Amino acid sequence: MKEIDALVRPNILALSPYSTARDDFKGKAEVYIDANESPFPSGWNRYPDPRQKALKARISALKGVPAESIFIGNGSDEAIDVLMRVFCTPGHDEVVSIAPSYGMYRVAADINDLPLTEVQLGEGFSLEPEKLLAACTERTKLLFLCSPNNPSGNAFAVSDLLRVAEAFRGITVVDEAYIDFSSQPSLLPQLAEHPRLVVLQTLSKARGMAALRLGLAFAAPRIVELMSRVKYPYNINEAAQKLALEVLENPIEGQVATVLEERARLERELPRFPFVRKIWPSDANFLLVQVDDADATYDHLTRDGIIVRNRNRVKGCQGCLRITVGLPEENDKLLKSLSKL
Repeated sequence: MKEIDALVRPNILALSPYSTARDDFKGKAEVYIDANESPFPSGWNRYPDPRQKALKARISALKGVPAESIFIGNGSDEAIDVLMRVFCTPGHDEVVSIAPSYGMYRVAADINDLPLTEVQLGEGFSLEPEKLLAACTERTKLLFLCSPNNPSGNAFAVSDLLRVAEAFRGITVVDEAYIDFSSQPSLLPQLAEHPRLVVLQTLSKARGMAALRLGLAFAAPRIVELMSRVKYPYNINEAAQKLALEVLENPIEGQVATVLEERARLERELPRFPFVRKIWPSDANFLLVQVDDADATYDHLTRDGIIVRNRNRVKGCQGCLRITVGLPEENDKLLKSLSKL
């Protein structure tokens, strides 16, 4: 705990979080007249559980992580922002991330007035641990690694990720949003041995709950406690909690298998088009595809009512489109549209 507390902003250590009467109450209540709610039942007249106890218990059982090591955010973006607010003093501390990678690391750093150093990935979007560590200074508090990475799609070796987590003296955040599609294992089993490691996951991708905005951070209980101090009390609404519990009862293995089969099909079919230069290997539910003219190809697809992500202006992704793996019939439409180019 001392190792973690030494990295925390002093005002956050001293912060008294907002609490409710229901946080303090330990029994089973029959009358709720503490929170100035409407007493008329509508199904939604009561405030949601600010600690998301039932949802955390379900996620704990699914992931094999204790509930006290789980933070639930309004999307992973909230967890990213809260980590910055817990550990980084605006205008003083620094953040490091790989590049190209998920754009919200920079957006969150800019919002929190934190300089962010991006370390370009190596050949074939490879991770270079020593280069990454060399970019960290005594003011670097957070280091973000997305694996499988967005937009390149590749997962990094567990040994390289742990090399960084062990050598970096701040908080290493490994974003595993796409881990359900990867052949590489998750770092969740490593949390107990690495108290300064945070693993982000999401219910938006393989679990199919993007509209509910539910992001997960797994970390040492002390880090989760600090994040819970900083979040707003009712950050996850009641509808999202209830719906998530229902959806989590549904198995996803079949859907993941379909995505992997369709990803393999696109990897076979796309190179047959003469304008496709390269497809990078993917551990995610998307492919990064380099074409002769990314802007023209993107415009052509939009005219056919197909939206992909144009990454042409991202350093290291020149000429590239990021294509999410859709349903078989959606992928058929994509291939048919490309055949007209």
